[in-house]
Amino acid sequence: MKSVTSYSMRVAPVGIAVRDPLFNLEGQVVVLTGGAGLLGRCFADALAERGARVAIFDRYIDSMLTVGRVKAYEVDVTKRASLEAALVQVENSLGEPRGLINCAAIDSPPDAPESENGPFEEYSIESWRRVMDVNVTGTFLACQVVGGRMASRAGGSVVNIASIYGQVSPDQRIYEYRRAGGESFYKPAAYATSKSALYNLTRYLATYWANRGVRVNTVTFGGVFDNQDPQFLSEYAKRVPLGRMADPQDYVGTIIFLLSPASSYMTGSNVVIDGGWTAW
Repeated sequence: MKSVTSYSMRVAPVGIAVRDPLFNLEGQVVVLTGGAGLLGRCFADALAERGARVAIFDRYIDSMLTVGRVKAYEVDVTKRASLEAALVQVENSLGEPRGLINCAAIDSPPDAPESENGPFEEYSIESWRRVMDVNVTGTFLACQVVGGRMASRAGGSVVNIASIYGQVSPDQRIYEYRRAGGESFYKPAAYATSKSALYNLTRYLATYWANRGVRVNTVTFGGVFDNQDPQFLSEYAKRVPLGRMADPQDYVGTIIFLLSPASSYMTGSNVVIDGGWTAW
């Protein structure tokens, strides 16, 4: 059982939400690429609950994504024209964006063919290009279109979603149980390479837009629980000091912080939230 700590707090009258001005997102328009995914949906809900108006950009949207303060747009982040057309719609229906979260990303799934999850020497160039196109070029274009619009107007905050595998190499020992079972499985190189590219894109834009009021930061996340193979979960958890994969909610606080006035003097930085993975 977790220990309970007593805090003194100001209690608002029933029906009135308390909004700390440091973390205030009321009325802020936020574009969220990859918003139909596991993390994206969680972030969209959390932002909307705190008063933001959220525009989800994703190739795969459904009616469930457009609820209340959240509106979904079918967008291909690898196509500048698609982003530009969606931005016009956002400005007409929600207002000018003041936040951009680049969450759109792909990776080779665990059940992909050996050409994607096999030895490095045989990794297909088609898979490499597909991952780089979404994870790097997609982020680059979203920054150009949405971040550029913020820079030309009232400023804002950009949050690029990176990964522990952008800072350190994937631990191939996690997958030894699969190789012991006869598979030729290795975490591929493209995802790690694509995520590492985001750090310097972030630093470049942080300095480039600093005098125009746009802050740009990176967050580095560890693995997220999504009903993965139990043996994989066990092997992964052994390498995390906190002993588990993340829940999407574990990342919400940092996203709110980086979009809010609480981080007003923070740009070009990287926040690592990985349960301690990169600490040893």
